[in-house]
Amino acid sequence: MHPLLPGGKADYSQVIPCRCTARMEAGKRRARLETYSNLGALKNFTFEKLSPQGRSGDISSQRRFSAAYDAAIKFVAEPKGWLVFSGPVGSGKTHLAAAIANERIAHDAPAFFITAADLLDHLRSAFAPDSDIPYDRLFDQVRNTPLLILDDLGTQASTPWAQEKLDQLLNHRYSHELPTVITSEKPLAEMDERLRSRLSDTGLCHVFSLEEDATSGADYSWSEGLELQKSMTFAGFDWHRVNLPQEQRENLERAYRLALEFAKSPEGWLVLHGATGCGKTHLAAAIVNFRYQAKKPALFVVVPEFLDHLRSTFSPESKVTYDQMFERVKTTPLLVLDDFGEQSTTPWAQEKLYQVINYRYNAQLPTVITTSRALEDMESRICSRMSDPKLSMDFAILAPDYRSDKRSNGPVKRAYARRGRGNRAE
Repeated sequence: MHPLLPGGKADYSQVIPCRCTARMEAGKRRARLETYSNLGALKNFTFEKLSPQGRSGDISSQRRFSAAYDAAIKFVAEPKGWLVFSGPVGSGKTHLAAAIANERIAHDAPAFFITAADLLDHLRSAFAPDSDIPYDRLFDQVRNTPLLILDDLGTQASTPWAQEKLDQLLNHRYSHELPTVITSEKPLAEMDERLRSRLSDTGLCHVFSLEEDATSGADYSWSEGLELQKSMTFAGFDWHRVNLPQEQRENLERAYRLALEFAKSPEGWLVLHGATGCGKTHLAAAIVNFRYQAKKPALFVVVPEFLDHLRSTFSPESKVTYDQMFERVKTTPLLVLDDFGEQSTTPWAQEKLYQVINYRYNAQLPTVITTSRALEDMESRICSRMSDPKLSMDFAILAPDYRSDKRSNGPVKRAYARRGRGNRAE
């Protein structure tokens, strides 16, 4: 058909498709994208059919899934880097990945979906003389597709040939920073070392653990060397100390109630700071004891000792690998980082702690942090995450060291009081 000129007459110098033709062309393009996508029956796996909280009745799992869901929505709008979903069968990771592909197709953008096992089967079959697709063309298509969704990585047969092909594929996409979505039943700590090193690159990859696998050896008891913390409970916390001024007693009671509410329903981050001996470690340990009593996983880590443990894992005699310990701390459902800021401030130590903080910040995993330092005195990239009001509750405990008769009317008290008055718990 011809477009109309401003006067209403037809402009015979131009030809444009009519609306019917445009709809037909759009339909053909959508059909081509659906065929290219290799989704098959998964073309019905959309975000509309997926609850943003997932299907688990556990609050922690719902929070994990919600963080992954939000990341998937953002990824659809602008596919960039790698998005990794790990979790047991039925956790919703494949639905999330397929929904990303379907949404990109709805935006007239290509996406290619394939399971790792099917990919290797296709590559093997491409060697056959009667194959319609040469091996090199198929492999090149998968390596360079604008958006690759690789499902169930880690369940394929791990022959040397299979491992080599997957390494070539993922190395290529990693080096060229091509948008990629990966799902796996395996937690990051159990993956192949070469793949794990790439997925640990926080500059490119965002890893989300959707659900705690009951068989994954989650933390349900105290580690050795923490006998004192094991005895620290809410019942044993003395917040009504008679020798304290009223303001400090009230502040200590608010800290107690805030920690207790967090223990009942861990969500976001809780940062407790104050003078040495003010009770912040007791409250953090009480949270862990409360969770253990409820048969829920949690992990208490003294930061300087944690870094010492990481250094010791480099020893040939170590029974725990560096990656296992590091991933355990990064991904545990509830983590307590005690005495943060008291560790040696070497570049190596700072980088390790930042990786832990950044991972848990991106995944929005419940975390409790105790520190004697003001947040503004910490490294800026760590401070910015701890002080994010959308995720973190920052509470200053004004009480002095309960093991002495000191009164907290000095500069330490005043420094923390300025931040304490802004706490939501008040």
